[in-house]
Amino acid sequence: MIKKAIIPAAGYGTRSLPITKVVPKEMFPIGVKPAIQYVVEEALDSGIEEILIVVSRTKNIIVDYFDHSQELESFLEKKNKSHLINDQSIPNVQLHYTRQPFARGLGDAVRLGETFAKGEPFAVLLPDDIVIAEETPALKQLMNIYDQTKNSVIGLNEVKREELKNYGVATGRYIAKQVVKMNDIVEKPTTDPGSNLAVIGRYIFTPTIFTYLNSIEPGVGGEYQLTDAIKCLFEKEKVYGKIVNGKRYDIGKEDEYIQLVNHYYNSTHGKQ
Repeated sequence: MIKKAIIPAAGYGTRSLPITKVVPKEMFPIGVKPAIQYVVEEALDSGIEEILIVVSRTKNIIVDYFDHSQELESFLEKKNKSHLINDQSIPNVQLHYTRQPFARGLGDAVRLGETFAKGEPFAVLLPDDIVIAEETPALKQLMNIYDQTKNSVIGLNEVKREELKNYGVATGRYIAKQVVKMNDIVEKPTTDPGSNLAVIGRYIFTPTIFTYLNSIEPGVGGEYQLTDAIKCLFEKEKVYGKIVNGKRYDIGKEDEYIQLVNHYYNSTHGKQ
Protein backbone atom coordinates (compact mmCIF):
# COMPACT_ATOMS: atom_id res chain seq x y z
CA MET A 1 0.00 0.00 0.00
CA ILE A 2 1.12 3.54 -0.79
CA LYS A 3 0.97 5.52 2.45
CA LYS A 4 3.04 8.63 1.67
CA ALA A 5 2.50 11.50 -0.75
CA ILE A 6 4.43 14.59 -1.79
CA ILE A 7 2.62 17.77 -2.86
CA PRO A 8 4.99 20.27 -4.55
CA ALA A 9 3.69 23.78 -3.90
CA ALA A 10 6.73 26.04 -4.22
CA GLY A 11 6.42 27.42 -7.75
CA TYR A 12 5.99 31.08 -8.62
CA GLY A 13 2.65 30.60 -10.39
CA THR A 14 3.77 32.77 -13.30
CA ARG A 15 0.82 31.73 -15.48
CA SER A 16 -1.54 33.39 -13.03
CA LEU A 17 0.22 36.70 -12.43
CA PRO A 18 -0.39 39.28 -11.07
CA ILE A 19 -2.60 37.70 -8.38
CA THR A 20 0.08 35.12 -7.52
CA LYS A 21 2.36 37.92 -6.34
CA VAL A 22 0.40 37.76 -3.08
CA VAL A 23 -1.93 34.73 -3.29
CA PRO A 24 -0.37 31.33 -4.03
CA LYS A 25 -2.12 29.50 -6.84
CA GLU A 26 -2.60 26.57 -4.47
CA MET A 27 -4.83 28.85 -2.37
CA PHE A 28 -7.16 29.87 -5.19
CA PRO A 29 -10.70 29.38 -3.83
CA ILE A 30 -13.02 26.73 -5.20
CA GLY A 31 -16.18 27.37 -3.25
CA VAL A 32 -15.10 28.01 0.35
CA LYS A 33 -11.98 25.83 0.18
CA PRO A 34 -8.64 26.42 -1.57
CA ALA A 35 -7.43 24.19 -4.39
CA ILE A 36 -4.77 22.48 -2.30
CA GLN A 37 -7.35 21.23 0.18
CA TYR A 38 -9.15 19.30 -2.55
CA VAL A 39 -5.85 17.64 -3.46
CA VAL A 40 -5.14 16.77 0.19
CA GLU A 41 -8.64 15.31 0.50
CA GLU A 42 -8.09 13.23 -2.64
CA ALA A 43 -4.93 11.83 -1.06
CA LEU A 44 -6.79 10.95 2.14
CA ASP A 45 -9.64 9.36 0.20
CA SER A 46 -7.04 7.22 -1.58
CA GLY A 47 -5.57 5.91 1.68
CA ILE A 48 -2.59 8.25 2.14
CA GLU A 49 -1.50 8.63 5.79
CA GLU A 50 1.44 11.07 5.57
CA ILE A 51 1.89 14.10 3.31
CA LEU A 52 4.93 16.24 2.65
CA ILE A 53 4.10 19.67 1.23
CA VAL A 54 7.03 21.40 -0.46
CA VAL A 55 6.67 25.17 -0.03
CA SER A 56 8.77 28.26 -0.62
CA ARG A 57 9.61 31.15 1.68
CA THR A 58 6.67 33.17 0.34
CA LYS A 59 4.07 30.47 0.87
CA ASN A 60 3.76 30.29 4.64
CA ILE A 61 0.05 30.93 4.15
CA ILE A 62 -0.30 27.27 3.12
CA VAL A 63 1.26 26.15 6.39
CA ASP A 64 -0.96 28.55 8.35
CA TYR A 65 -4.08 27.35 6.55
CA PHE A 66 -3.59 23.76 7.70
CA ASP A 67 -2.97 24.84 11.30
CA HIS A 68 -5.16 25.92 14.19
CA SER A 69 -5.84 29.64 14.67
CA GLN A 70 -6.05 30.29 18.40
CA GLU A 71 -7.11 33.89 17.83
CA LEU A 72 -10.00 32.89 15.60
CA GLU A 73 -11.10 30.07 17.89
CA SER A 74 -11.04 32.39 20.90
CA PHE A 75 -13.07 34.99 19.01
CA LEU A 76 -15.69 32.45 17.97
CA GLU A 77 -16.05 31.20 21.54
CA LYS A 78 -16.61 34.75 22.82
CA LYS A 79 -19.24 35.35 20.12
CA ASN A 80 -21.06 32.09 20.94
CA LYS A 81 -20.13 30.68 17.56
CA SER A 82 -18.18 27.71 18.84
CA HIS A 83 -19.98 25.47 16.36
CA LEU A 84 -17.81 27.01 13.64
CA ILE A 85 -14.60 25.85 15.33
CA ASN A 86 -14.89 22.40 13.72
CA ASP A 87 -12.25 23.52 11.25
CA GLN A 88 -12.50 21.59 8.00
CA SER A 89 -9.12 22.94 6.92
CA ILE A 90 -7.25 20.62 9.31
CA PRO A 91 -7.13 17.18 7.68
CA ASN A 92 -6.87 13.95 9.62
CA VAL A 93 -3.42 13.18 8.27
CA GLN A 94 0.17 13.70 9.36
CA LEU A 95 1.44 16.77 7.52
CA HIS A 96 5.11 17.61 7.03
CA TYR A 97 6.66 20.63 5.34
CA THR A 98 9.96 21.44 3.71
CA ARG A 99 11.17 24.48 1.80
CA GLN A 100 12.49 24.56 -1.74
CA PRO A 101 15.03 27.42 -1.44
CA PHE A 102 15.02 28.16 -5.17
CA ALA A 103 12.34 27.45 -7.79
CA ARG A 104 14.45 25.02 -9.81
CA GLY A 105 11.70 22.86 -11.24
CA LEU A 106 9.36 20.02 -10.34
CA GLY A 107 12.13 17.44 -10.37
CA ASP A 108 14.05 19.39 -7.75
CA ALA A 109 10.92 19.76 -5.58
CA VAL A 110 10.20 16.03 -5.61
CA ARG A 111 13.87 15.27 -4.91
CA LEU A 112 13.54 17.08 -1.58
CA GLY A 113 11.19 14.32 -0.44
CA GLU A 114 13.80 11.55 -0.49
CA THR A 115 14.29 11.37 3.28
CA PHE A 116 10.52 11.61 3.75
CA ALA A 117 9.92 8.61 1.47
CA LYS A 118 12.45 6.50 3.42
CA GLY A 119 12.94 4.02 0.60
CA GLU A 120 9.22 3.37 0.15
CA PRO A 121 7.05 3.86 -2.94
CA PHE A 122 5.19 7.15 -2.76
CA ALA A 123 2.66 9.34 -4.55
CA VAL A 124 3.04 12.82 -6.01
CA LEU A 125 0.04 15.11 -6.49
CA LEU A 126 0.29 18.50 -8.19
CA PRO A 127 -2.14 21.05 -6.72
CA ASP A 128 -2.43 22.74 -10.13
CA ASP A 129 -4.54 19.78 -11.27
CA ILE A 130 -7.95 19.15 -9.76
CA VAL A 131 -9.54 15.91 -10.99
CA ILE A 132 -13.27 15.40 -10.56
CA ALA A 133 -13.83 11.65 -10.51
CA GLU A 134 -17.35 10.31 -10.12
CA GLU A 135 -16.31 7.16 -8.29
CA THR A 136 -12.67 6.23 -7.60
CA PRO A 137 -10.33 9.16 -6.80
CA ALA A 138 -7.71 9.80 -9.48
CA LEU A 139 -4.79 8.87 -7.22
CA LYS A 140 -6.50 5.67 -6.11
CA GLN A 141 -6.87 4.66 -9.75
CA LEU A 142 -3.07 4.82 -10.10
CA MET A 143 -2.58 3.00 -6.82
CA ASN A 144 -4.72 0.14 -8.11
CA ILE A 145 -2.35 -0.28 -11.07
CA TYR A 146 0.67 -0.12 -8.77
CA ASP A 147 -0.82 -2.90 -6.63
CA GLN A 148 -0.87 -5.09 -9.75
CA THR A 149 2.52 -4.16 -11.21
CA LYS A 150 4.70 -2.91 -8.31
CA ASN A 151 6.13 -0.36 -10.74
CA SER A 152 5.82 3.40 -11.17
CA VAL A 153 2.50 4.64 -12.59
CA ILE A 154 1.88 7.98 -14.32
CA GLY A 155 -1.53 9.63 -14.61
CA LEU A 156 -2.52 10.36 -18.21
CA ASN A 157 -5.22 12.27 -20.03
CA GLU A 158 -6.15 12.25 -23.71
CA VAL A 159 -5.89 15.78 -25.11
CA LYS A 160 -6.12 17.49 -28.46
CA ARG A 161 -2.97 17.33 -30.57
CA GLU A 162 -2.60 21.11 -30.68
CA GLU A 163 -2.46 21.22 -26.87
CA LEU A 164 0.32 18.64 -26.44
CA LYS A 165 3.01 21.34 -26.54
CA ASN A 166 1.89 22.41 -23.07
CA TYR A 167 2.42 19.03 -21.37
CA GLY A 168 4.68 16.12 -20.82
CA VAL A 169 3.56 13.50 -23.37
CA ALA A 170 3.80 9.73 -22.94
CA THR A 171 4.10 7.05 -25.61
CA GLY A 172 3.78 3.28 -25.30
CA ARG A 173 1.50 0.35 -26.01
CA TYR A 174 -1.82 -0.49 -24.45
CA ILE A 175 -1.75 -3.60 -22.28
CA ALA A 176 -5.30 -3.17 -20.95
CA LYS A 177 -8.14 -0.72 -21.25
CA GLN A 178 -6.79 2.71 -20.25
CA VAL A 179 -3.44 1.21 -19.19
CA VAL A 180 -0.23 1.80 -21.17
CA LYS A 181 3.21 0.27 -20.76
CA MET A 182 5.21 3.41 -21.43
CA ASN A 183 8.38 3.50 -23.53
CA ASP A 184 9.06 7.23 -23.69
CA ILE A 185 8.06 10.61 -22.32
CA VAL A 186 8.77 14.07 -23.72
CA GLU A 187 8.41 17.42 -21.93
CA LYS A 188 6.50 20.01 -23.96
CA PRO A 189 7.23 18.51 -27.41
CA THR A 190 7.86 20.88 -30.31
CA THR A 191 7.08 18.21 -32.92
CA ASP A 192 4.39 15.53 -33.11
CA PRO A 193 5.27 13.01 -30.37
CA GLY A 194 3.13 10.30 -31.93
CA SER A 195 0.71 10.20 -29.01
CA ASN A 196 -2.13 12.24 -27.54
CA LEU A 197 -1.51 11.09 -23.96
CA ALA A 198 -0.64 14.07 -21.76
CA VAL A 199 0.74 13.61 -18.28
CA ILE A 200 -1.44 15.00 -15.50
CA GLY A 201 -0.35 15.82 -11.98
CA ARG A 202 -0.75 12.38 -10.43
CA TYR A 203 2.12 9.92 -10.02
CA ILE A 204 3.17 6.81 -8.13
CA PHE A 205 6.93 6.28 -7.94
CA THR A 206 9.21 3.58 -6.69
CA PRO A 207 12.13 4.98 -4.68
CA THR A 208 14.41 4.33 -7.68
CA ILE A 209 13.26 7.68 -9.08
CA PHE A 210 15.52 9.46 -6.58
CA THR A 211 18.61 7.91 -8.18
CA TYR A 212 17.82 9.88 -11.32
CA LEU A 213 16.46 13.00 -9.64
CA ASN A 214 19.85 13.32 -7.97
CA SER A 215 21.77 13.01 -11.24
CA ILE A 216 19.77 14.78 -13.97
CA GLU A 217 20.91 18.08 -15.45
CA PRO A 218 18.68 21.13 -15.99
CA GLY A 219 16.36 20.55 -18.94
CA VAL A 220 13.50 22.48 -20.56
CA GLY A 221 13.36 26.05 -19.23
CA GLY A 222 16.64 25.56 -17.38
CA GLU A 223 14.80 23.60 -14.67
CA TYR A 224 15.24 20.11 -13.24
CA GLN A 225 12.43 18.31 -14.99
CA LEU A 226 10.64 15.37 -13.38
CA THR A 227 10.02 14.17 -16.93
CA ASP A 228 13.76 13.71 -17.50
CA ALA A 229 14.06 11.51 -14.42
CA ILE A 230 11.09 9.42 -15.56
CA LYS A 231 12.75 8.96 -18.95
CA CYS A 232 15.83 7.60 -17.17
CA LEU A 233 13.64 5.29 -15.10
CA PHE A 234 12.75 3.35 -18.25
CA GLU A 235 16.34 2.07 -18.32
CA LYS A 236 15.89 0.15 -15.07
CA GLU A 237 12.20 -0.46 -14.45
CA LYS A 238 8.89 -0.72 -16.20
CA VAL A 239 6.72 2.39 -16.08
CA TYR A 240 2.99 2.31 -16.65
CA GLY A 241 0.52 5.01 -17.60
CA LYS A 242 -3.11 5.09 -16.47
CA ILE A 243 -5.66 7.16 -18.35
CA VAL A 244 -7.57 8.65 -15.44
CA ASN A 245 -11.34 8.42 -15.33
CA GLY A 246 -12.50 11.90 -14.44
CA LYS A 247 -12.48 15.49 -15.60
CA ARG A 248 -9.18 17.24 -15.06
CA TYR A 249 -8.98 21.01 -14.55
CA ASP A 250 -5.73 22.98 -14.70
CA ILE A 251 -6.27 25.94 -12.37
CA GLY A 252 -3.31 27.71 -13.97
CA LYS A 253 -5.51 28.22 -17.04
CA GLU A 254 -8.08 30.92 -16.45
CA ASP A 255 -10.82 29.29 -18.51
CA GLU A 256 -10.43 25.91 -16.80
CA TYR A 257 -10.34 27.51 -13.36
CA ILE A 258 -13.62 29.31 -14.09
CA GLN A 259 -15.12 26.05 -15.39
CA LEU A 260 -14.08 24.32 -12.17
CA VAL A 261 -15.58 27.03 -9.97
CA ASN A 262 -18.80 26.84 -11.96
CA HIS A 263 -18.83 23.05 -11.60
CA TYR A 264 -18.64 23.26 -7.82
CA TYR A 265 -21.24 26.01 -7.69
CA ASN A 266 -23.65 24.06 -9.83
CA SER A 267 -23.09 20.79 -7.97
CA THR A 268 -23.50 22.53 -4.59
CA HIS A 269 -26.69 24.30 -5.64
CA GLY A 270 -28.16 21.33 -7.45
CA LYS A 271 -27.88 22.81 -10.92
CA GLN A 272 -27.08 20.83 -14.07
